[in-house]
Amino acid sequence: MGHYEIEVSRTAEKQLRKLPRDDQERVVRRMLLLAEDPIPRGSRKLTGYDDVYRVRVGRYRILYSVSRHRLVIVILKIGYRRDAYRRHR
Repeated sequence: MGHYEIEVSRTAEKQLRKLPRDDQERVVRRMLLLAEDPIPRGSRKLTGYDDVYRVRVGRYRILYSVSRHRLVIVILKIGYRRDAYRRHR
């Protein structure tokens, strides 16, 4: 399995900046680990989506999509567990 490139959406970048510093560091470390293993143990595929997964980081969730043919992971959202799955209109 190759090394994936990580892309962070503008939404996820803003959400990451709002987290407390220590939580930011933990989330960023987990995001970087996704480059090595895009579907690690404990990750879950979201129902109703193609290639969209979530991974837990303490109280927070990282929602991301995996493009296997381009070897790219796009971080879509980062949020507190109860808010991460809500769709914004």
